[in-house]
Amino acid sequence: MIGDRWPKHWPLQPVAPARWSAQRPTYREAEPAIIEAAVHRSQRRRTGNWYVLGAAGDIRTDRPFGTTIGGIEVVAWRDRDGHLRVGPRACPHLGADLATGVIDDGTLICRWHGLPLTGKTCEFGWKPFPGHDDGVLAWVRLDHLGGEEPLTAPVPSARPHGDTLHAVTRLVGVCEPRDIIANRLDPWHGNWFHPYSFTRLEVLSTPTEEDDRFLLSVTFRVGRFGIPVIAEFTCPSARTIVMRIVDGEGAGSVVETHATPLGPGADGHPRTAVVEAVIARSDRTGFRRARRAGGLITPLMRRAANRLWRDDLVYAERRYHLRAHAERPIIGS
Repeated sequence: MIGDRWPKHWPLQPVAPARWSAQRPTYREAEPAIIEAAVHRSQRRRTGNWYVLGAAGDIRTDRPFGTTIGGIEVVAWRDRDGHLRVGPRACPHLGADLATGVIDDGTLICRWHGLPLTGKTCEFGWKPFPGHDDGVLAWVRLDHLGGEEPLTAPVPSARPHGDTLHAVTRLVGVCEPRDIIANRLDPWHGNWFHPYSFTRLEVLSTPTEEDDRFLLSVTFRVGRFGIPVIAEFTCPSARTIVMRIVDGEGAGSVVETHATPLGPGADGHPRTAVVEAVIARSDRTGFRRARRAGGLITPLMRRAANRLWRDDLVYAERRYHLRAHAERPIIGS
């Protein structure tokens, strides 16, 4: 058989085909109390009032970027030196949507009456928000929304050094940020819910007050082959969860999952943006060639993340639905 002859030191290992229903069930191990306790601890962690806007590359010098965070309209752009500028999306003159404005030499100009904003200081009663660009993601600090003691920068997570390849994807679900975090704090669903991406998943240790992380052995599927690794899941802040490969191919690579509340939709239910950054590294010579072909590879990385989160948003949205239904008062009671 090919598995008997395959070199054990190669990063790709053959994965024998198996029926989905023949997997070892994990429902006994996936104790709701363990997951809920991990979620509860995560929600106590500081954020410093920082929220992810999106990929750093989505904020440009030639057009403004508009979004809503927690019901607050925000506009972002880059000045002529490439620095991130963020502020309220409503023009201070008559309230025009600045996301429809024009950027000229780093200045954002309102299309209604030509009011110019540099984004560097308070102008015409318009006050910029603190922004942060970490090279992969763009952030904004909204102190009134967060209500915490502000931090000068987002809570950092250890990223790999040296040559890396990164891709960012963004999807929106009908749920709250804690539902996104709860999804990632249930690693047991990986084999069952994502058999196209994961196999041979085993949770080696679960979070405790002293060591608040999941540690697991898992094989990432690549067609009929797989890449076995040891990975950990941690929550550096209440709206962020990080998966880091601690042993195996690509050790040091991380997947950062950030949950940004957008505010209620037309149906009155909350919307949350999942912004996921995959930051990969490897010591192998072939990885340097892969970096040079980043324009071809990063779309594939985004496609894989999108597929996972289309499924995982079903999980997160269902979790929110059950909670919202349980909390809704019964008519006539």
